[in-house]
Amino acid sequence: MGITMAKGKAAVVFFCQECGYESSKWMGQCPGCRQWNTFVEESAALPAKGKGASSRSLAERPEPIALSEVSLDEEDRLTTRIRELDRVLGGGLVRGSLTLVGGDPGIGKSTLLLQVCRMLAGDGREVLYVSGEESLKQIKLRATRIGEFNAHLKLFCETGLDAIEEVIRRKKPDVVVIDSIQTMYSDQISSAPGSVSQVREATGVLLQLAKGLNISVFIVGHVTKEGTVAGPRVLEHMVDTVLYFEGDRHASYRILRSVKNRFGSTNEIGVFEMASEGLREVANPSEFMLSGKPEHASGSIVVCSMEGTRPMLIEIQALVCHSSFGIPRRQTTGTDFNRVNLLIAVLEKRLGIQMGSCDAYVNLAGGIKIQEPAIDLGIVMALVSSFKNKCIDDRMIAVGEVGLSGEVRGVSMVQARVQEAKKLGFTTCIVPRAGMDVLKDISGIRVIGVGSVADAIDLL
Repeated sequence: MGITMAKGKAAVVFFCQECGYESSKWMGQCPGCRQWNTFVEESAALPAKGKGASSRSLAERPEPIALSEVSLDEEDRLTTRIRELDRVLGGGLVRGSLTLVGGDPGIGKSTLLLQVCRMLAGDGREVLYVSGEESLKQIKLRATRIGEFNAHLKLFCETGLDAIEEVIRRKKPDVVVIDSIQTMYSDQISSAPGSVSQVREATGVLLQLAKGLNISVFIVGHVTKEGTVAGPRVLEHMVDTVLYFEGDRHASYRILRSVKNRFGSTNEIGVFEMASEGLREVANPSEFMLSGKPEHASGSIVVCSMEGTRPMLIEIQALVCHSSFGIPRRQTTGTDFNRVNLLIAVLEKRLGIQMGSCDAYVNLAGGIKIQEPAIDLGIVMALVSSFKNKCIDDRMIAVGEVGLSGEVRGVSMVQARVQEAKKLGFTTCIVPRAGMDVLKDISGIRVIGVGSVADAIDLL
């Protein structure tokens, strides 16, 4: 795409503030994200002549290597000694990787990374913490709540990209934390810090440092009101790993979720609890989520969801009551709104349960968000339990996906789900009939296979 440059003037380009789309002229609507009035004018730095790969000598140019000659070393990963974080990263922090950590303001991003720095510095790793938002005294106040730090952790309060690059090349630390990427700026670009050009330039420089010096780099990113990392979308494409720190600020727990990971799975999650001394790992999230569950209450049932390789038990609450208005209300918290409407339609069509004149509210207790279809059967049973005002056995869980014909379909890793329910003291587990073959060797818990929603409702 061309760059507008008048004679004697600097090059000018237009960037979309939402997605980073680049254009040589201003446009009212962005072709990339279809948002209106998001283009801003910024100066672009042209590459200097004679620099780059074309100017390298033949001896300096890299040569292709056979895949069989590439060796994998176990020492390529650094253990942070925070098991929940290591699980999400895929077994530890990879040397030379660039990791983006995003989350709402005040959710605990800086606290988590400061705890990571403390653990790595305690193992003798050289760590550099670069802050562009807080002073040295502010960081010190937070650090005193977390614990003792040794001399392997160095603090550097700076926003100039050139000064940060010079310190990294001179100190050559093992791990670098940049808090945050929106505050960094380069003198070569005239736009303000946090703009599309500055964020992209800063990320590019940090990427070269990480790969060239084999340094693991964490960068903190702000999020927009939609929940995505602020800045150009290319930011998430440039980094190796993207982590989102989620949770309600008024609740004590936090969830660390991976949405991109070049070195591991993106299905794992880490659960933390915010305490006065910082973030504390939650070794058993199921027990933590079920704390405070009411007994002998209609519309309440426990389901088991899989987050990567970890089974997690969660309470589903439903409230169905007669509507006083012409159009009944439907509201969901923690699960897909359209999916709940679909399940209500299945109950009306296949079982004749008329909920067309009733308000229906579905809530996943604890504020966690789950989109897995395996919780369909639990939602259906909770809705019917509240509609008929009949209690479900407190020691019963339900697992299964519900189809449009009212059938209960099989789910993955059903054996791990049943084992988790047994470990927490549940006595009955309702599962799809299609997955009963792998559960023959499990004892100590009653397993009931159902083929349709009607079979499951009869158990109420």
